[in-house]
Amino acid sequence: MRIASKTIYDRITGSLQSTYSDMFNAQEVVSTSKRINKLSDDPVGLVTVLDLRSSLSNIEQMGRNVSMGKSWLAASESALTQVNDILTDAKELTVQMSSANIGSSERANAAELVGEYLNEIISLANSQSGGRYLFAGTNTDTAPFALNGTTGEVDYNGNTADFSIKIGSGSNITIGKVGSEIFGENWNEDNIFKTLVDLKSYLQSDNVEGIQEVMGYLDEHMTKINAEISEIGGKTIRMEVKENIIADLKLTYTDRKSQLEDADVSEAVIELNSKQLAYNAALTSASKVMELSLVDFMAV
Repeated sequence: MRIASKTIYDRITGSLQSTYSDMFNAQEVVSTSKRINKLSDDPVGLVTVLDLRSSLSNIEQMGRNVSMGKSWLAASESALTQVNDILTDAKELTVQMSSANIGSSERANAAELVGEYLNEIISLANSQSGGRYLFAGTNTDTAPFALNGTTGEVDYNGNTADFSIKIGSGSNITIGKVGSEIFGENWNEDNIFKTLVDLKSYLQSDNVEGIQEVMGYLDEHMTKINAEISEIGGKTIRMEVKENIIADLKLTYTDRKSQLEDADVSEAVIELNSKQLAYNAALTSASKVMELSLVDFMAV
């Protein structure tokens, strides 16, 4: 029986290509340290790995949100704590200035100090985190409070929607409050800025009765600010719990992905050496066969 040279060549070429492909795949596993590099390596495993990658991407985004939220809450707590300290100083000042032993000149000097308190609280109400205003609602790129030089009032320029972030599937948390709800929605006794403006005016006019009236308003403001600080503390604890959950999920998903995707490097190197030996043997065998003449493939 005669075997055509082309048939022999095709068989040898096919065998070499198959052996080379095996060696190439083994080389890819070693170079990437990944068991799965393409769909044909493990179709079911690759689908699972892609799902895990998507889950990890979502978890990492939640982690960034939580980190940003914690920074935002920390900045808010710091600002409001300083506001409370100023209100405390203002309350102590009113107690002193309501004394009958205090003269009009002393009250006039105290009025200048209250003016500084007012400016400091406006500055704190315009605090930022990461370049965004804390107390402007969702209008975080606009300074929420400004002293109106015409009316003498402090205007609110933010909006009335709380700023929230996503920390889980269907789970949001408010981190940016509407500033007018904290510092006063209307220009009345509930407004911290109005209280200080009035106090300054009463001190300038030597109005002891007005100064005493302000004391009660300051107490109410401090109670409200302290409540806001406590709320922030509760949210911070919630964020820390969420941060731990996210870290645990990330570790679990990463380990699972590694088990499916990563290769045992030592075994991969041994497999590569084996494939290289097989390929070299195939090359040697092929070269010997191709040296034979057509006569060697003819049977009598």
